[in-house]
Amino acid sequence: PEQVDDIFVPGDEQIPGAGREQVPGAGREQVPGAGRAMVPLSALVRLERTTAPLSVEHQGQFPAATITFNLGPGISLGDAAAAVEQATRDVGLPATMRTEFAGNARAFQSFSRDQPLLILAALLTIYLVLGVLYEHLLHPITILSTLPTAGIGALLALLATDTPFTVIALIGVILLMGIVKKNAIMLVDFALEHERTEGVGGMTAILEACRERFRPILMTTLAAVFGAVPLALASGAGSELRQPLGIAIIGGLLLSQILTLYTTPVVYLALDGLGGGRRRVPATAPAE
Repeated sequence: PEQVDDIFVPGDEQIPGAGREQVPGAGREQVPGAGRAMVPLSALVRLERTTAPLSVEHQGQFPAATITFNLGPGISLGDAAAAVEQATRDVGLPATMRTEFAGNARAFQSFSRDQPLLILAALLTIYLVLGVLYEHLLHPITILSTLPTAGIGALLALLATDTPFTVIALIGVILLMGIVKKNAIMLVDFALEHERTEGVGGMTAILEACRERFRPILMTTLAAVFGAVPLALASGAGSELRQPLGIAIIGGLLLSQILTLYTTPVVYLALDGLGGGRRRVPATAPAE
């Protein structure tokens, strides 16, 4: 009949005359059983007409259905993921069903979960490298003391501009860890060299370092800030991805520039007193 379509069974075998209407003789087909005896198909299965999906997707060994979503204006991926999880809890899915994110949402969750370990590894690496360079256990702590001001400045800038803290913004904070510590390195290097060559105390050396290294610190900070301005003021396609990076860098650099010249001497003198504050007297040539 014209209303009848073809039915495709596994193995790409066509059964002509079968379709949406009741198939004549359906269930009388025989399949081989034990002892090569032929068993009617109706003895094994129950045939009924219903609707079914054309294909069933699987994730692992379980059938899966994928639901996609887009981000609304001003909504970050973290907020959207939290809203989806809350909606899942409100629906009250049965215990036999489970949900999980895929794509960018899964990558964001993985990155967010690894954030503490990533920051801790970066701090430990910086400390080890500085400890090897200065051959000292306390001077690297003086340099690392500048990093909190950079992170706070980045967060304040994001809050002031109503910019979400995205993965790109976190990358900006990690970049600040490498940029901002150069301020303290300039100060500590000059102070240590001044103590060795001039034989002065720690307070005199670090104050002289603040006066002498203010201009290089200001110049390098302004160069980095001006380099990040195009990122913060970008427009067009993809600008929403670059703006958090520029805003985080600018905020962290500006706040660290203001506070570094005050916090670094305080930490330097505190750790210098904790370490004994041994004064180095410059070596003199023997009298002839």
